[in-house]
Amino acid sequence: MASEETRTMTAAQTRTQAPIRTDATDGATGGALRDAAAKQPATRAWATRLVVVGIVLAALNLRPAITSLGSLLEEVRDGLGMSGTLAGLLTSVPPLCFAIFGVMAPRLARRFGPGAVVCAGMVAIASGLAIRPFLGGTAGFLAATALALMGIAVSNVLMPVIVKRWFPEKVGSMTGLYSMALALGTSMAAAVTVPMTDALGGSWRTGLAVWAVLAVVAVVPWVVLVRDRGAGDSASALASASASAEHVSAAVQREDAGLRITRSRTAWALACFFGLQATAAYITMGWMPQIFRDAGVPAGEAGVLLAVTMAMGVPLAFVIPRVATRLPNQGPVVMVLGACGLAGYAGLYLAPAGGAWVWALLLGVSNCSFPLALTMVGMRAKSSVGVAKLSAFAQSTGYLISIPGPLLVGVLYQHSGGWELPIVLMAALMVPQIVVGILAGRNRTVEDEVAAAA
Repeated sequence: MASEETRTMTAAQTRTQAPIRTDATDGATGGALRDAAAKQPATRAWATRLVVVGIVLAALNLRPAITSLGSLLEEVRDGLGMSGTLAGLLTSVPPLCFAIFGVMAPRLARRFGPGAVVCAGMVAIASGLAIRPFLGGTAGFLAATALALMGIAVSNVLMPVIVKRWFPEKVGSMTGLYSMALALGTSMAAAVTVPMTDALGGSWRTGLAVWAVLAVVAVVPWVVLVRDRGAGDSASALASASASAEHVSAAVQREDAGLRITRSRTAWALACFFGLQATAAYITMGWMPQIFRDAGVPAGEAGVLLAVTMAMGVPLAFVIPRVATRLPNQGPVVMVLGACGLAGYAGLYLAPAGGAWVWALLLGVSNCSFPLALTMVGMRAKSSVGVAKLSAFAQSTGYLISIPGPLLVGVLYQHSGGWELPIVLMAALMVPQIVVGILAGRNRTVEDEVAAAA
């Protein structure tokens, strides 16, 4: 009896004491968790603001390497002794590099983290722009251009990934901000390269090299984010923050890990749409100033016209993604942009100088197919893993598709002695762009299509 009472009292003490020890432990742990929770919002807010700054600065640097060259293409051709065909090859280098190096971006991001890869991309852009005018010959110029374009390529692919991971609920607005900054950098380089070259002494070499300064500035926020491997993706705050921000089920993540993107019809349609809009964009950036100059427009004004075309993307690149994300189907937006492109090409064919400003505006609206394509990349996949694969596939395949366009324009221009045939080619390519854009804009995801095909 006493033994039973003793056991009962012992059990009661155990039940009474155990919660005390547990509460003490939980109190210490809870305090630590509360401290961590208190620090996390401030850290998260600071990191988020820095990512926004990094995205904007990176986007500003993704086109000046190309549009600054387009504004001074005639001077570069004379200085390096290029033929029209070789100049056409030069305008085809950007999509070639984007296709080759862009496909490497997801693998590099998994290994080093997207923040670290974008940081390295900004360093490559700064280095390439700084050295390319001073290497002496065409081969060195092309090699340094390829270095800068390599940095642009990996950043092109990873920007939608970073947007998806950091801002999963704001894909449209953040893509719009990124696209707006990209358009601003594009138009700024087109507008000020010629007058800035004149102000710096008239040397095209200096006029091209000065754009390296902007790339150096863009390196700074990314260095801060990845300085201790605490803000890359693989072992970083970027990963932990994005993991908490992106609410994607484990099943979807497992599905994306083995996603065979080539089995998706939407992925192929998006890649073709991306390729055809890139063809139009790089023909425009590489050749439009020359079209106007050959029509009698002064060099400075031709550069400003290109700037106007690119500047249309500043407001529209912010508006179009927001509109697109509110629509179940983006086909109508594709059709409007394509119609503007066809009207602009018709004007270039019939009266290139007489209505130059109107054609520049219309082609500027049409070139906003690029932010629309980026938005659809974010909408056509369920998670950042799927977005990374779709972005790499669509951009790399798309840029491969776009390679012949600028080169063919240069060949047709040299052998026909005018711009009629090249402009007809540009207009003809707009028709399939509209068709595949409508297909890519349908309300579906690549994961669902791949699962259905399997």
